Amino acid sequence: MITGSSMATEFLFDKVGFSPTEQQKPIIYSDKRFVLVAGGEQAGKSMLASKFLLTKWPELEGPGLFWLVAADYERTRAEFEYLVQDFAALGVLKKSSKRVDPGRIELADGTVIETKSAKDPRTLAMRAPDGIIGCEASQLDLETFYRIRGRCAPKAAWMFLAGTFEGSLGWYPQLFLAWQHGSDIEQSYSLPSFSNYHLYPGGEDDPEIQRLQEDASDDFFKERIMGIPSPPRGLVFPEFRADYHVREIEYVPEEPVHLWVDPGYAGGYAVEVIQILDEQICVVDEIYEKTLITEEIVDMAMDKPWWKDVHFGVIDVAGYQHQAMSAPAEVWLDKAGLFMDSEKVKINDGTERLKSMLKVDPKHHRPKLIINPKCKGVLSEFGAAPNPFDGQTKVYKWKTDRDGNIVGNQPEDKYNHGIKALIYGLINRFGYSHIENRNTIRVKRWA
Repeated sequence: MITGSSMATEFLFDKVGFSPTEQQKPIIYSDKRFVLVAGGEQAGKSMLASKFLLTKWPELEGPGLFWLVAADYERTRAEFEYLVQDFAALGVLKKSSKRVDPGRIELADGTVIETKSAKDPRTLAMRAPDGIIGCEASQLDLETFYRIRGRCAPKAAWMFLAGTFEGSLGWYPQLFLAWQHGSDIEQSYSLPSFSNYHLYPGGEDDPEIQRLQEDASDDFFKERIMGIPSPPRGLVFPEFRADYHVREIEYVPEEPVHLWVDPGYAGGYAVEVIQILDEQICVVDEIYEKTLITEEIVDMAMDKPWWKDVHFGVIDVAGYQHQAMSAPAEVWLDKAGLFMDSEKVKINDGTERLKSMLKVDPKHHRPKLIINPKCKGVLSEFGAAPNPFDGQTKVYKWKTDRDGNIVGNQPEDKYNHGIKALIYGLINRFGYSHIENRNTIRVKRWA
């Protein structure tokens, strides 16, 4: 059955000389509010994104506002130029800027299309749009994704994200996997390179595609040509989802703050800042540094706006050990007046406790633990963000052999400072996720 909106779309496509391929049709005609496209290299993602916006324009009930958002202005250029061409062909282009930094398109009906750069977050705090195109979206950081996701709320706007995987860890591949089976409002799609028949007339059997498959590694071919993530095996927390466990939750003044700490020096020093709000564990901020001593970390904490509400602290049991200097726990007490509780935690028992907190709370039907997207240290350890020290992918993993099979019964003890801080705090406050063999009942009193 051809609906009115489908007929309008076909009319528009005919006027601009566009005919979607079979691989493009499910994407271009998607009725989902949030669409993510993982495209192979040169798959025509920018063209498709511009045509998706074109299909949404007739649905407006008055002058609309659309955004083209990218990591920088230059990455919006392809979509911007396609839209200028298309609206000019339709005879509705009023005027457009020659530059994209920023760029602006005005249509005869008053609709405006603007380019936005993640390098200038202030531009994302202006009047809410009716729809957002994420250009080269895989290169946006997690904070920007949540910022534009939040800007969709006021007008129940749609969002179309298109990008190429550059590795299979990070928020973009996680979101692709989470949306793959779809929901009422979300869907992800793969758009392989060979779907661009202008470049690869032979499709999947095109000689150039066959050559790439023979010469490239399986992971590279899946990610960069097929648009399918190939996440490494051995993630300690595969349950973690960037779209589910990450929320823009801010510090609430006058609510108690907990500091959960994993001290270190060369590897990293993590302070996870926790508030328990409406029975939900909220990681509202963090201090994640390396090559700094505890005195310097304490100074940083005491300068934070949440410091006045810090009531409780938990630290690794090693934080009471003296290593040619005062123990970290003693520094927190002497310098800041904060007593740090501590107890020995077994690795696998601690892992199970954190896994239990990543599950849905059956009472509230939501995650038991959420993390602010600005907490890039702990998010990098879950695989949802690049490492804040060097921008590389460094995630908490089990030991694996060359074939990716898990070896041993304990994870590698690295890239886990924020995660260990969370575990220490969870065990200290909630105990283990299983019944322990105890002859006595522990009672904890905070000083």
